[in-house]
Amino acid sequence: MNVFYLPEIRGNSAELNQEESRHCIRVLRMQEGYKVHLMNGKGSIYEAVISDPDPRACKLEIIKEIEIKIMRSYQLTVAIAPTRNIDRYEWFLEKSTEIGIDRIVPIICQHSERKEVKIERLEKILVSAMKQSGQPFLPELSKPVSFKNLINQPFNGYKFIAHCEDTVKKELKNEITPAKNVLILIGPEGDFDTAEINLAVENGFRPVSLGDSRLRTETAGLVACHTVCLVNQK
Repeated sequence: MNVFYLPEIRGNSAELNQEESRHCIRVLRMQEGYKVHLMNGKGSIYEAVISDPDPRACKLEIIKEIEIKIMRSYQLTVAIAPTRNIDRYEWFLEKSTEIGIDRIVPIICQHSERKEVKIERLEKILVSAMKQSGQPFLPELSKPVSFKNLINQPFNGYKFIAHCEDTVKKELKNEITPAKNVLILIGPEGDFDTAEINLAVENGFRPVSLGDSRLRTETAGLVACHTVCLVNQK
């Protein structure tokens, strides 16, 4: 059944925004009486029927709430530097949403080759990945923030920095336990600057390794995301 995103669902009626309405009526050619699923990005999935197939503001009647997912016992935040090739960054957003992530923070570092992102476009990619995968929770996408500002923000949970310098690091999988919040920093293509690594450690971040291979930024982010999810499935 086709799935549409509607962040606020109250009562027995609903209305899709213009983009979702156009896709529903013009692209999918759905008509009055067609049944669809609605996701609010907060854990609930609803069954609804189209009552007014307006391509600008499609109206629906809520039939029932068919599934309510409980929030995970942990919150995962990945602060990851935007890649020079934005397609690779978008790939990370898509795949991490499919696996399960709560917050994504674009961080601007000393070696960053891209310092701006189009938040609106990235949010659309997150919504699409949520609908396609059936993940009931939409990740929060923060505005880009400088490395220094990020590490000074309070965080209740494990704080890690994954980097490639030849220093003492422990495997991420061995440093986390289930049901604990995790924040992990992933650097740009040129890795974190040494001064950034030292500053992070001074602010309570633990240096970790994601394996023996030297990973690209988006791959490192996905490995970190998958590792945290696997540990929490034990």
